[in-house]
Amino acid sequence: MICENLAVIRSQIAQAAERCGRNPDKIKLVAVSKRMPARAVEEAHLCGQLIFGENYLQDALKKVRQLDKSLQWHFIGHLQSNKAGQAAELFEVIETVDRLKIAEALDKHAGKLGKTLDILIQVNVGGEPQKSGIHPDKAEKLLEQIRPCSHLKIRGLMTMPPYGRDPEASRPWFRTLKQLSVQLAERELFDSNDSVQLSMGMSGDFTVAIEEGSTLVRVGTAIFGPRPK
Repeated sequence: MICENLAVIRSQIAQAAERCGRNPDKIKLVAVSKRMPARAVEEAHLCGQLIFGENYLQDALKKVRQLDKSLQWHFIGHLQSNKAGQAAELFEVIETVDRLKIAEALDKHAGKLGKTLDILIQVNVGGEPQKSGIHPDKAEKLLEQIRPCSHLKIRGLMTMPPYGRDPEASRPWFRTLKQLSVQLAERELFDSNDSVQLSMGMSGDFTVAIEEGSTLVRVGTAIFGPRPK
């Protein structure tokens, strides 16, 4: 079932990209494997999936150490500074950096590990108090503060828009993030300002996100099915 689901998702990604004149190869699928067993991740890997997203460090720990070393792991959950060391060790990409304290902790631990971490800045486009992420108006200052961190590469932005049953409800929020990325790139605040990564879009709205410029779509239940409790 996982292989069939992946095939459907990849087809939908390609169709969405073609509708807006984009190259489907420029859009990466992050299979969100939180709370899923290692065997489900392995099945997806056997079907060609290489990038996986995890929300919880303890849940990810066994999977990262148990499964094939060719897999790339993205951390997509809320990160506390006292867990930055473990996150720096386990993951290649941290998508949820939203404050300087976290960035500095990741930079310190990445330096000790002799590695460079790719990071995305999480932006709370809807200004929702219950969600993590920096306010769009404060993103420029945060990027300026993080740039001296020599073991971090600021690759782009990430967001989770306000929930809406209609995928079209997410479009204005995705457009807001895209516009913000353009503004910040003009100020040369990313590691690569001509190829800024945008992580936006999940199982219910990823095709809309692609139409608005997403380069990373985070899809979980549409691949793995309902999560175990």
